[in-house]
Amino acid sequence: MKKLFLDDVRTIDMIYDKSMESEFDIVRTYKEFVTYIKENGLPNYISFDNDLGLGEDGKVAPDGLAAAKWLVYESELDLRNLEFKVHSANPVAAEQIKGLLNNYIKHLKTTE
Repeated sequence: MKKLFLDDVRTIDMIYDKSMESEFDIVRTYKEFVTYIKENGLPNYISFDNDLGLGEDGKVAPDGLAAAKWLVYESELDLRNLEFKVHSANPVAAEQIKGLLNNYIKHLKTTE
């Protein structure tokens, strides 16, 4: 089971039990997230942070919500079996990510 951890600073053991570290691949930016999925396919599980710090240009980087939007609107992947958690400390963004993914997955399952 492939698991992906999107977070710019946290380590896996800050969110999950330390024994789970080997189950995850870590990506730190939106760009790494997209590249990882294009190269490795959709993981079974994604753990999302939202606020991903500053980009190389010093401006706010694309966030976890942007990553979720890419999955829904651009990736063309079948997300019906995707499991995910949002571990962001940003409650508004966390609800946006959950809402977007849950609603889209629900829509896919009703159109089977």
